[in-house]
Amino acid sequence: MEHYQEPLDGIFHALAHPARRAVLGRLGRGPVSISALAAPFDMALPSFMKHIRLLEESGLISTRKAGRVRTAALEPARFAAVEGWLETQRAIWTGRTDRLEAFVTNPDHQESPE
Repeated sequence: MEHYQEPLDGIFHALAHPARRAVLGRLGRGPVSISALAAPFDMALPSFMKHIRLLEESGLISTRKAGRVRTAALEPARFAAVEGWLETQRAIWTGRTDRLEAFVTNPDHQESPE
């Protein structure tokens, strides 16, 4: 599991702010200009750009400049690290809840030590 640690830290940090999650949600519909992404937010463009840079540094988005317009797009492959970690956690917790259910529904059940 340690091979996830470093990339996941940056990804979860990027996902920790509601504005960044909203940006990712909007980019899920396709690439868009930074100015269009910033429009719904009540913050100055330099402040918004800090969020964009953090998302870009985490690898969740990429930006491209064409003339005077910078466009952002999702990097879907980056979400694979999160998906892998979540699947591992889901498997662990499913096993634990299955053992708990077996213990609760069968009081004579002897749990073997792990």
